Amino acid sequence: MSELPNPLNSLKSFDSGLDGKSYYYSLPSLEESGIGPISKLPVSIRVVLESVLRNCDGKRVKEEDVKTLANWNAADPAKVEIPFVLSRIVLQDFTGVPLLVDLAAMRSAVADLGKDSSMIEPLVPVDLVVDHSVQVDKSGTADSFLQNMAIEFQRNMERYEFLKWGQQAFETFQVVPPGIGIVHQVNLEYLAKVVHAKEVEGGQVFFPDTLVGTDSHTTMINGLGVVGWGVGGIEAESGMLGQPVYFLTPEVIGVNLSGELKEGVTATDLTLRITQVLREQKVVGKFVEFHGAGARNLSLADRATIANMAPEYGATMGYFPVDEKSLQYLESTGRDPRHVASVKAYLEAQDLFGIPAAGELDYTQVVDIDMSSIEPSVAGPKRPQDRIDVKDLKGAFERLFTQSASDGGFGRDAADRDVKVTVESDDAMNGHQIGHGSVLIAAITSCTNTSNPSVMLAAGLLAKKAVEKGLSVAPTVKTSLAPGSRVVTDYLAETDLQSSLDALGFNLVGYGCTTCIGNSGPLADPIETAIAKGELVAASVLSGNRNFEARVHGSIKSNFLMSPPLVVAYALAGRVDIDLFEDPLGEDKDGKPVYLKEIWPTNAEIEAEVAKGLKPEMFQRQYSDVASANPEWLKIESSTGDLYDWDDSSTYIHRPPFFDGFSMEVGSIQPIKGMRPLAILGDSVTTDHISPAGAFKAETPAGQFLQSRGVEPKDFNSYGSRRGNDLIMTRGTFANVRVKNLMADGKEGGFTKVMPEGEPATIFDASKVYQERGTPLIVFAGIDYGMGSSRDWAAKGTNLLGVKAVVARSYERIHRSNLIGMGVLPLEFFDGQSAQSLGLDGSEIVSLPGLGDDLKPGQSLTAVIERANGDVEEVEMKVRVDTDIEVEYIRNGGILPYVLRDIIKAAN
Repeated sequence: MSELPNPLNSLKSFDSGLDGKSYYYSLPSLEESGIGPISKLPVSIRVVLESVLRNCDGKRVKEEDVKTLANWNAADPAKVEIPFVLSRIVLQDFTGVPLLVDLAAMRSAVADLGKDSSMIEPLVPVDLVVDHSVQVDKSGTADSFLQNMAIEFQRNMERYEFLKWGQQAFETFQVVPPGIGIVHQVNLEYLAKVVHAKEVEGGQVFFPDTLVGTDSHTTMINGLGVVGWGVGGIEAESGMLGQPVYFLTPEVIGVNLSGELKEGVTATDLTLRITQVLREQKVVGKFVEFHGAGARNLSLADRATIANMAPEYGATMGYFPVDEKSLQYLESTGRDPRHVASVKAYLEAQDLFGIPAAGELDYTQVVDIDMSSIEPSVAGPKRPQDRIDVKDLKGAFERLFTQSASDGGFGRDAADRDVKVTVESDDAMNGHQIGHGSVLIAAITSCTNTSNPSVMLAAGLLAKKAVEKGLSVAPTVKTSLAPGSRVVTDYLAETDLQSSLDALGFNLVGYGCTTCIGNSGPLADPIETAIAKGELVAASVLSGNRNFEARVHGSIKSNFLMSPPLVVAYALAGRVDIDLFEDPLGEDKDGKPVYLKEIWPTNAEIEAEVAKGLKPEMFQRQYSDVASANPEWLKIESSTGDLYDWDDSSTYIHRPPFFDGFSMEVGSIQPIKGMRPLAILGDSVTTDHISPAGAFKAETPAGQFLQSRGVEPKDFNSYGSRRGNDLIMTRGTFANVRVKNLMADGKEGGFTKVMPEGEPATIFDASKVYQERGTPLIVFAGIDYGMGSSRDWAAKGTNLLGVKAVVARSYERIHRSNLIGMGVLPLEFFDGQSAQSLGLDGSEIVSLPGLGDDLKPGQSLTAVIERANGDVEEVEMKVRVDTDIEVEYIRNGGILPYVLRDIIKAAN
């Protein structure tokens, strides 16, 4: 076996049940050799350790890396960087298109140096699922799906042509076409292997399925026992080009689940409670590992629902080890039984099979959650961790209405509470009244819940009982159903529950990430007019995972996450300021009040429908030939060849400037002097606030640019669909209508002042002025800066605006990493300090004279702040460059130039 390396004598064989000899890199052998107490490590740490062991080559990964992780200290993990080599990468199209643009630009840069461009090739399999492009333009009709699909292809043809070019240009890059499902559900139902078997001479070598994905909810795969999490496209790009993903040795929080869910309580309710509890425990940047009897009893779909929302509770992962229920899921979703058997054999050989009991393994901290204490819940109106019991939502809305915006409320006058506006239109909406708390969007959407048959079928059963009672949804409510995969349609049809959902307006609108990502589509003009006339705090209800300000829809200020059956219930009620346990949903055919308890399905009814409706052949049929599953996709023609033929007139795909003037010479880290503040922001600024997302208007810098190129407002599409064009995305950075820049004199949106003149301007126009003057920029922010989706454009746009440094009170994990990946220096205030405590107003000049080539991870740095009156103050700040490799990224001007230089050196 000379062809297989044997680090630390760990290469062993086992009986996989497959032909030929089966090899693996044995973790138990490390403990037998006295290297470390492997059997007491959290399972998630052991899976990472296997990758470090298997890839130990003395260069990228050293024996010391293996030994350090094998001796992970639960109480105080050594903060050293782990070189994690992945099995594969998954992408969604909003983040995948700019990643492919970068790869194409890297090939062009290599060709410009006179070298072979084909050296730029993913070294691990990459799957891109087109799932973010569909918008809910049409809803509530039988042909909504086909209409939206037609519009999607018309809008995105140029992007799709580009993706098809990428599919032929790169051998390891595959595309799952539009209309198949959401990337996380496709990953769960189809792409995930749990264990890989790589062919070698005379047999196979086995290893765990590990990945990163360019969507923060990649963590849904943790429910199937697969280690993986979301990263920005920048980090994913380096991973696919053979670089390890580096991260600091994490703390692992064990969550001991006990008890059982009560009748009428869903997995969504449990997930929202877990999100609330773990946010309070401050698990940002940590692994979370579920264990205990309660975890064992959860269905795989319930585990996936909980794992999906790891970004909402802030963790890197929400991991469930593999057990019998995982294997049953693989079989029920149509995987090869021989493969499933080999998965079990491998994991048992590695001592990785089974969910541990309470107290069995060492964790940094253990959080106990009794599932019998969970109540029906919603979360909102602005953050996923702000859980509210259903019985308390009515009172909560009343309080939030007058509560100040700084305390999470709407800051409205109590005298306006009962304002009602009559909708004036020429259709069924005419004459209907809407007011504060009226539900105007009700969406069963997003990967979190549509992967879970129990809550989807519960929604169908509730709809059926509602229809039988004669209940209906008001025409002012925009209803939609966007499942995570076509299998959902199969089992809703098999149980004949789709017809009931259709009767209430929850017709199929598409297979993709819609309302939760901001692709809720337009509201009817009469509704928009009524909202504006009454300045209404209207509501959306959705089964998604994100409800940040202006994310769902720019005109909807109150957004609540909940289970699919509760979405149907609140749609029927037509408002969120209701106690569903006490107040009637409506009246039946005889005018009698109908209460939720009369139509809420029992657990036994739901389980019966799951057993009746869900069949392995559904998965086999839907995933048998994914590449050819969409006829419209097959019709698309694209350019060919290794190099992309850039078109400067394109408003979708543009060669980015990241490699302009690229050379093999590495720069040095220099002091930054004379920075002007571009923005001073508060707490909980999300990547939705920073990165361009959703629709945009004609008067915005991006809208004006597109109109100058002859694009009419009706054809703007969304920011997300134009992520392949830096000229548009830079104009949309910090342009969210809800951004609150303290330099904008109270005006919401992407505004600032040009200093020292104090001239008001959009952030983009101000950055142009500063760049013409040669003035570097700095951004100040509060707690949890960059929370939310793993949007690389939040960092790319920051870089292209001319921002050299960001100072925050704390960062969300992915955004801090992305800033470094783009060469932007992240700094952190020491405890108690903030832009506000320092009295910053944007008129200051900030310098970092001590920054230099001797930069060390985690060091402090003195910022010199020169005020407009001439006073000078020195402030110590922490450099949030946490690892040695991140120092190298800063030195190279970002991760992409670093990787490109590394590839070219290796090729020479």
